Amino acid sequence: MLENAQYECPYCGEEVETTLDLSGGDQTYIEDCQVCCRPITFVLQVHEDEWHLEVFSENE
Repeated sequence: MLENAQYECPYCGEEVETTLDLSGGDQTYIEDCQVCCRPITFVLQVHEDEWHLEVFSENE
């Protein structure tokens, strides 16, 4: 199950859209910002039909 989500880059502050794969359950992964190319840690929590995404810089 795929879901689109918007987040604010912790480095450049730009709002960016990403696609989340909710079928994998809770996940932590690193993806580069589409604007400034710096590594962002994504923490995705999936609970039944609800999900929550948090993003962090590599120093947080």
